[in-house]
Amino acid sequence: MVRGAAPKKHPESNHQRTMTDTEKSPFPLPGVMPDRLPENARAPADFEPRMVAKELLRTTRAGTLATLDRNTGHPFASLVNIATDSDGSPLILVSRLSTHTANLETDGRASVLLAATGKGDPLAHPRLTLLGAFVHVGRDNVHEPRLRRRFLARHPKSELYAGFADFSFWKLDTVSAHLNGGFARAADLKAADVLTEISGAAELIEAEAGAVAHMNADHAEAVRLYATKLLGAPEAAWRLTGIDPEGLDLAGGDATLRLVFPHPVRTAQELRNMVVDLAARARGP
Repeated sequence: MVRGAAPKKHPESNHQRTMTDTEKSPFPLPGVMPDRLPENARAPADFEPRMVAKELLRTTRAGTLATLDRNTGHPFASLVNIATDSDGSPLILVSRLSTHTANLETDGRASVLLAATGKGDPLAHPRLTLLGAFVHVGRDNVHEPRLRRRFLARHPKSELYAGFADFSFWKLDTVSAHLNGGFARAADLKAADVLTEISGAAELIEAEAGAVAHMNADHAEAVRLYATKLLGAPEAAWRLTGIDPEGLDLAGGDATLRLVFPHPVRTAQELRNMVVDLAARARGP
């Protein structure tokens, strides 16, 4: 961006995502790696990049945000907490006093790195880079209450400052992603590969808040079984933090899990049927 040029404006994100100008462009999507792999390079047969990418997106609690420095254009990396909207779009809660927020106010283009951690070489674990443009979500935005609820369900301690006047939410309008799942496990992905299709799911999204509260209050045992029996997690105070057409988000302390549905659900009744079936499966014969 030329110094002194007017800030690039980005419209408020609509709840239902549409193809962006970047995706329609004949030019490569940001982050892709054309003509850089050996001709005989082949990913392992068991590598399912879209599943790995969605798992990282829905379970990673913090990531590296790279914005464009408003003074020089240099990449500026910072650590931020991450949550997701119903369609999987990354959400951040940031202060106007932060450098990265000032950068986004000038140019919303950015990327977010989400990385799994564990023993051994850090580069042996999968990591996902999402690229796009962040859009500010003001408190007068009709979708702000949902984004606030979903973010704070994932990061309850953020309640301490989420109400401060200088803090607000930003949502990434994702255009592409790059997954590195370890040696010989890399993939360039489009937004549709990592995000969740929400068309026709308005009823489910509207019912989400009540369903999450009901499950946590009245069916905590079923939630515990989802985590321990279906996902093999250790005992903890497991709770639901989010529901979307493709699955359930769970948290137990600092640990997070993703329970993927056998098939998408789009209505409140389909959700009720699904959670009952999952509970029965978790309890066994």
